[in-house]
Amino acid sequence: MQNKIFLSLGSNIGARIRNLQTAIKFLKANPKIQVGKLSSIYETSSVGPKQRDFLNCVLELQTVLSPEQLLFQLKEIEKKMGRKKTIQDGPRQIDLDLILYGGKRLQSPLLTLPHPRFHKRKFVLKPLLEIAPNLKPMGFKKTILQLYRRLTDPSQKVKLHRKQI
Repeated sequence: MQNKIFLSLGSNIGARIRNLQTAIKFLKANPKIQVGKLSSIYETSSVGPKQRDFLNCVLELQTVLSPEQLLFQLKEIEKKMGRKKTIQDGPRQIDLDLILYGGKRLQSPLLTLPHPRFHKRKFVLKPLLEIAPNLKPMGFKKTILQLYRRLTDPSQKVKLHRKQI
């Protein structure tokens, strides 16, 4: 298992911590995925329509799956957990986003890597900073720490959640 990958996990419907735990259990159950570091859980303001705050974390993993195969697995987990596509940036029981896949860059109708907006989102960068501060994502000249320090949008509220996994 050679490809180091980072996923962003989020939930703002139902038992949010349990939703994150369940998604991680599904990932661990896949023999082609090896789960690595898990960040702390952060409570974050939602992007888009007004809704309940999200709980977010970032998970490092390794896999032999291609980016497209991994994306399919993530969508299957979301479906098993009851996620329904509604409005963009709307509430969701679970959201699994493929943020970085090793040193790969990819642009396809299904997937863009690195994730096209990860570097603008505190709810991704703050937990990623915790587990990979010196990582320089493919296509970026700055580390995760440097990218995080550049974010100045006061509307993006991110705080450590009182409960952890």
